[in-house]
Amino acid sequence: MSACVPAHADSARTEHVHPPHSPPPRGPRRFRVAGADVSASIAVFLIALPLSLGIALATGAPLQAGLVAAAVGGIVAGRLGGCPLQVSGPAAGLTVVTADLIQQYGWRTTCAITVLAGLAQLGLGCLRVARSALAVSPAIVHGMLAGIGVTIAVAQLHIVLGGTPQSSVPDNLVALPAQLANLRPADLAVSALTLSLLSLWPRLPGRAGQLLGKLPAALIAVGGATAVAAVAGLRLPKVDLPSWSSHALATLPEGPVLGLVAAVLTTTLVCSVQSLLGAVAVDKLVAARPGLTGRVKRSDLDRELLGQGAANIVSGSLGGLPIAGVAVRSTANVAAGAVSRNSTMLHGGLVVIATLLLVPALELIPLASLAALVMAVGLKMISLNHIRTVTRHREVLVYAVTTAGVVFLGVLEGVALGIAVAVGVALHRLTRTRITHDETEGVHHVHVRGQLTFLAVPRLSRVLHQVPHGADAVVELDGSFMDHAAFETLQDWQKTHTAHGGAVDVTGRRPGTRISEPADTDNCRCRPWTPWRNHQCERPPTAPPTGAARQDSAGDADAATGSSGRTDRAGRAAQADFAGPGLTEGTDGPGGGRELARGISAFQRNTAPLMRGELARLAREGQQPSQLFLTCADSRVVTSMITSSGPGDLFVVRNVGNLVPLPGEEGGDDSVAAAIEYAVEVLKVRSVTVCGHSGCGAMQALLSAEPGGARTPLRRWLRHGLPSLSRVPRGAGDAGYPDAGPRLAGRPAADTAEQLSLVNVVQQLEHLRAHESVSRALRAGDLELHGMYFHVGEAQAYLLAEADGGAVFRRVLETDLTV
Repeated sequence: MSACVPAHADSARTEHVHPPHSPPPRGPRRFRVAGADVSASIAVFLIALPLSLGIALATGAPLQAGLVAAAVGGIVAGRLGGCPLQVSGPAAGLTVVTADLIQQYGWRTTCAITVLAGLAQLGLGCLRVARSALAVSPAIVHGMLAGIGVTIAVAQLHIVLGGTPQSSVPDNLVALPAQLANLRPADLAVSALTLSLLSLWPRLPGRAGQLLGKLPAALIAVGGATAVAAVAGLRLPKVDLPSWSSHALATLPEGPVLGLVAAVLTTTLVCSVQSLLGAVAVDKLVAARPGLTGRVKRSDLDRELLGQGAANIVSGSLGGLPIAGVAVRSTANVAAGAVSRNSTMLHGGLVVIATLLLVPALELIPLASLAALVMAVGLKMISLNHIRTVTRHREVLVYAVTTAGVVFLGVLEGVALGIAVAVGVALHRLTRTRITHDETEGVHHVHVRGQLTFLAVPRLSRVLHQVPHGADAVVELDGSFMDHAAFETLQDWQKTHTAHGGAVDVTGRRPGTRISEPADTDNCRCRPWTPWRNHQCERPPTAPPTGAARQDSAGDADAATGSSGRTDRAGRAAQADFAGPGLTEGTDGPGGGRELARGISAFQRNTAPLMRGELARLAREGQQPSQLFLTCADSRVVTSMITSSGPGDLFVVRNVGNLVPLPGEEGGDDSVAAAIEYAVEVLKVRSVTVCGHSGCGAMQALLSAEPGGARTPLRRWLRHGLPSLSRVPRGAGDAGYPDAGPRLAGRPAADTAEQLSLVNVVQQLEHLRAHESVSRALRAGDLELHGMYFHVGEAQAYLLAEADGGAVFRRVLETDLTV
């Protein structure tokens, strides 16, 4: 028998002993709620309470069903969903669907349909198809919401006037004249008061308005109307919350199978699409809020679908309305400072408390006030911004058809009709191609607008054969797609035309568009900015052309830009202008004259036709820039690229080190001062920006300069940067040394040179203020000064701002539209 102690006995004795020198084991984690989540949950609760009652009223469901859905949406969807800050509950977008279901099947069967829709959402979430649900055209989604908004507004208008809504929009419109003839003044007065408070409360002026404006307008509107009705003693229909003991729960669905399936699909579609679109919108709100991006994870759409499904199962089982993500409450949650899903869950708990303790207060609310609130929500679903957007993208027909279909046929029918029209519009665009031919100064232009498919081949072939043999031709492809049939037709014609002595240049919107490979087969495929080669491809250096080879140099240059045959006249002229000694004959690499000639030729061929009208306008009106942009002469800093500006936008001054010499300084540079004076006093620019950048050679030269030495022009110029150098102690920015002066938000300066670049921007802004024209404009409030830093390697821009610890350069994000 072994003398060893059994393993289980040993493990039992040492199981709870922690290793030496280690901290003692921690106790169970405590549930902690941030103060920001508590305040946000209260704000959302105050908005959700009246809206939940109003939506329940609009659907014809028991009013308690709205409270059940609000509580379940906050607790269940808030805990299980994939979007931490999205608030779920009864949504206005589901009002029409739910009202139709109650009208057809009754309330208990509608609850069962809600449960089945939740199961369907669970299945979709398990299949991970959430992303594909976002493939629905935004015009269809916005049209569906607008149709629902119209339906809600027309129905609630009858309650506002003191009547009872009908079952459909046409019936409500037909009954509206009789309702106007028999309106009830008390209901109309309460509704008007509710709408007035709802619209005027956020617009209260002054400091008091800022403080009071933090209270939700919906709560103030309903609460104010209720108080006035109670004080005035108005006899109005009011909220009636029956005992929870008589609350109706779900039952087995009853009705035709196909009808029930359609009902489940409709509920699933509307709930899912609205929740997923809401999650995407919340992500954008989170990204735009400083300090929140790193703390709140990006939405998991599949998990969000699972959370919504679970919430609908629970809500339907407990006799609540269908649940979806709600835009108004979610926006309020983010704006109120929520940092986690705890705010959503706490809001659900507050709804539960209110339904148990505030029943007497809730039963004082007039139904006309709730109807006015829901009518306002429905009208807001008809967004003018959405209408302008779909009009700009030529999808207004899809929007209008979807809206009309939802209003007059129903949600599912309207969405199906919108999808059919969207597909038809897409096919129409794919098959509609406009091909024109004209002649300008002996050059034949064939312009193809639209997608080039086999359906357009007969017209393309007919137009191409109108170009005479031996003529110069330019084929402009203004589209993003070309199928194989069109490609072969264009390629065959090009070869035939070239064989007969003609020249063909094929251009398109995308750089590098061509039909055949260039003569040197270097596989040129340039794209804008990535990598930037002046819209050209870098070619290996070749020996200087001699004899017959030199005669073909112009043709080689044109082949490198995608042309075939003889060069076009604009390209030939550009080559002739730069064919002087030392420019084109002995150079073929980057920086040579031929690079310059090819770049100008590409501009004349591709860009000039698009810009000619705008440049002609600027030539007539003169320059009217809004900004003076002072930056370094470094070739990597492209002002138009990093500011997304164009001709006429910026008055640019560039010099080594983006320096601004002090006015009146002995040996100063009057050219910079003259540019500043001209921009501020003559051009009346509204802002001046000083932009530094990473890897600045001028800053490196300042740091490495030794006392004495030859007084070269560069050294004499860089003395204007000595005040910046004096503000940076040696070692600032290095490891283990605290940063000095201005800093980058989120990280320390990489080295002393970067720290000097940041300090230099601030220093040159101080030099700017010393100029009399700038100082005078600043005192008058006509000018603003801005500092900017551009990190070349990261392609990241930073703007100078004041913080508690001094000047700080903050990152400009992709979603930051307020900068």
